[in-house]
Amino acid sequence: MRILGLKKTSLVDYPGKVASVIFLGGCNFRCPFCHNPGLVANKGEEISKSEVIAFLKKRSALIDGVCITGGEPTIHKGLLSFMREIKGLGLLVKLDTNGSNPEMLQKAIKQNIVDYAAMDIKSSLGSYNTAAGTSVETNKIMQSIEILKSSGIDYEFRTTMLPKLVNETDFSNICAMLKGSRKLCIQQFERSNELLDSSFKTEKAYTEEALKAFADAARPYVKRCEIRNL
Repeated sequence: MRILGLKKTSLVDYPGKVASVIFLGGCNFRCPFCHNPGLVANKGEEISKSEVIAFLKKRSALIDGVCITGGEPTIHKGLLSFMREIKGLGLLVKLDTNGSNPEMLQKAIKQNIVDYAAMDIKSSLGSYNTAAGTSVETNKIMQSIEILKSSGIDYEFRTTMLPKLVNETDFSNICAMLKGSRKLCIQQFERSNELLDSSFKTEKAYTEEALKAFADAARPYVKRCEIRNL
C-alpha cells in the first residue's frame, strides 16, 4: 500500500465534515475520464504511513475525520489495519471505492472501521466494461451495492455523467440497480489535461438542464439525489 498524497484539510470530500484526505496509489480500473492517472499507475513520491499517522494525531483536534481515496483503496491488503489505526485516533473514516471488492467492504463494515462509504457506479451493467476501461466482475459491483444498502452506515453512490458512457437507457438501469438507496450523486464531467485517456479532453458533457432531468428521473428510486460539479 503506497500513500501518494495527503490533503491536510477538505470541506467537500466528507459530506458535512472537516476532513483530511489520503490518496492511495494503484487501481484495478482504467476509467478513461479519471482525473488521477498518476495514482492509477501508482507513480509518485511515497509518504510513509508513520508520517501520515503522526500528522493525523496532531491534527485530530482540528478535523472530524479522514477520507481514504485513490486509486482504489480496496486492492490493498493493508487497508483494514490502516483504517483501524485511524479509528483508534478517534477520527471518522470515509472510504471511496469502485465496489470491486465486496469482501473487504463487508469486513470494514463488520469491524466498525468505516463510518461513510462512497461508491462509484460507472454505468449500467451492460456498459460497465467500457466505462471502467477494463473487464469488470459486475456481480461484485451488485454485491457491494447490496452490502451498502443493508449496512446501516452512511453511504452514497456516485455516477459521473458522460453521454459517451452513460446514456438515458444506462441511467434508467442504474436507477433500477440502486432502487431504495439513500443517496445518488450525479457528477458533471469536468474536462482536464490530466485525464487517463487524453481523447476525453474534448468529450462533450451533458448540459445543466439534462443533468437536472436525470436527477428528476432518479428521485422516485432513491431517497435523495443531488448534482455535483455544476
